[in-house]
Amino acid sequence: MTTISGYANKIAWVDLTEKKIDYLEVDEEDAIKFIGGRGLGGRIVSKNAVGKDPLSPENVLALMTGPLTGSDVVMANRLSAVTRSPLTGTLFDSNCGGYVGPAMKLAGFDGIVLTGASEKPVYLVAANGKVTIEDAKGLWGKTNYQAYRAVKRKYGSRVVFYGIGPAGEHLVRFANIMHFSRFAPGGRASGRGGVGAVMGSKKVKGVVILADMKRKPKPAKPKEFRKALANAMKKVMTSDVTAPGKGGLSVYGTAVLVNVINELGAYPTRNAKQTQFEDAYYISGENLRGTILKRNMTCYQCPVACKRETEVKDGKFKHKSEGPEYETIWALGAMMGLGHVEAVSYINYLANELGMDTIELGNTLAVASEASERGLLKEEIKWGDADKYVELARKIAYREDEIGDLLAEGGAKVAEKVGDPELSMSVKGLSIPAYDPRGLKGMGLTYATSNRGACHLRAYAVTSEVFGIPYKSDPLEYDGKVDLVIMFERLLAVIDSLTICKFSSFALTNEDYAALYSTFTGVDATAEDLDTIGERIWTQERYFNQLHGFSRKDDRLPKRFFEEPSSKGEVYDRETFEKMLDEYYQKHGYNLDGTVPEERLKELGIL
Repeated sequence: MTTISGYANKIAWVDLTEKKIDYLEVDEEDAIKFIGGRGLGGRIVSKNAVGKDPLSPENVLALMTGPLTGSDVVMANRLSAVTRSPLTGTLFDSNCGGYVGPAMKLAGFDGIVLTGASEKPVYLVAANGKVTIEDAKGLWGKTNYQAYRAVKRKYGSRVVFYGIGPAGEHLVRFANIMHFSRFAPGGRASGRGGVGAVMGSKKVKGVVILADMKRKPKPAKPKEFRKALANAMKKVMTSDVTAPGKGGLSVYGTAVLVNVINELGAYPTRNAKQTQFEDAYYISGENLRGTILKRNMTCYQCPVACKRETEVKDGKFKHKSEGPEYETIWALGAMMGLGHVEAVSYINYLANELGMDTIELGNTLAVASEASERGLLKEEIKWGDADKYVELARKIAYREDEIGDLLAEGGAKVAEKVGDPELSMSVKGLSIPAYDPRGLKGMGLTYATSNRGACHLRAYAVTSEVFGIPYKSDPLEYDGKVDLVIMFERLLAVIDSLTICKFSSFALTNEDYAALYSTFTGVDATAEDLDTIGERIWTQERYFNQLHGFSRKDDRLPKRFFEEPSSKGEVYDRETFEKMLDEYYQKHGYNLDGTVPEERLKELGIL
């Protein structure tokens, strides 16, 4: 039992096979060592899912909050869905913003862990510290929007829904779990990695959550906490990136990066055959704001309001939806050679409705387009063909026809099936996001070493290479990038475990997080202590992967980045890359083959 402030001290373990629910207290030692969210969820999965097939009943899916979730802490609004990924086979956490994390805490839970599998479709209801299992016969087969409207009619407007669409039901390996509430009409997601497929394999349509504000967590040291919060809020409100109504994220949303990254020559285009997109402006945040933007939106306890709701009022792309975000605009735009903002937004709407990760969807369609161009795929899929991409998105979600079933496996598997694995711009089976490593050297090392595959959210080197936070580094320089990547790995692991939005790191430092964490929970922790916790969480994830055969051989980049020059003539130097890997392993205390020695695991308290 934990007596640390910030925890509901209850995790619901739902055995879907036996229709049995146990309520376990939070282990205080694990809470101190792994905090919550990504870290504590990873601990649960590491103890229960080693060697389990991701889509088998034996895999577990942990839906976890952190000690600051649902509190007054600025931007503390995330939920981590943690499991073994059906797309990559790695330990995977998928982070969702909006209101679902706070709602779960205010319903009385630090987390809900799904085990086993139901024979028939069900959904869960979490309210007043209890979870019930309900018949989902009337919801199964519905799109995300349809399912949310149905539960809203039954449970009222305050309901928060976190569930899957047809893609999750059909076990698409990059299916999402989507989040809906009256403040989030559809677009917040636990994306990437196929966490929606894991929920679908358990025959769970979703979780209905009813929050109670009387359960709002209270700080252990109110006076000291108010001071720490005021300091953090001041930094967020005055940052050039996050300041409401002034910072780039607030004014143009995440898509403010489109023109910036394109100008750098780091904007992967047409499956990264080029790194600058001639139609970038037309899908940029600036153009979106002047054309299809309906309103700005935000998440719980967030003044930044980087979210967008868009609307196309007529024509074949008529729709209204949340988004698209920067990564989505790139994946469904430049990566596929599509420079039409209304079409990009419409495909984003479809992905949200059907429940698919937009980054993986765009990458998969890009692989298919290049495979078609090269005659490796019979289906004719031309670059920038919006109508064809719409057709394929629907087929993927339902695994319809041979082409839909193939593409539902994700870009890496498609490339393998057509005979050229290097056709997929992926690492460990996860496709790259919107930053080309030929133009951003730190991101190359980030992709290669990321524990969940090619991911910008494990160590967002762009913060330094583009924004100059906490210091400016040359995007084309290799020196110093190992230290930069390791620093961000640890910091972001902690942020994900506190379940605060990563965008807070544009304004806050490790010292700020330590002050908020310490004064709220009552656990005395310095910035250095959090750094150690971040290293522990990171190494726990790497060790899980190691137990499933991952090592240095998997810390790689697609050969295109080494061998084919970018639009600005840049390549990623292979010899330098290998030296960076050596330095990376040494500084982590790992073996040069990328494995974690037993003494390091014991030193960090993992074993």
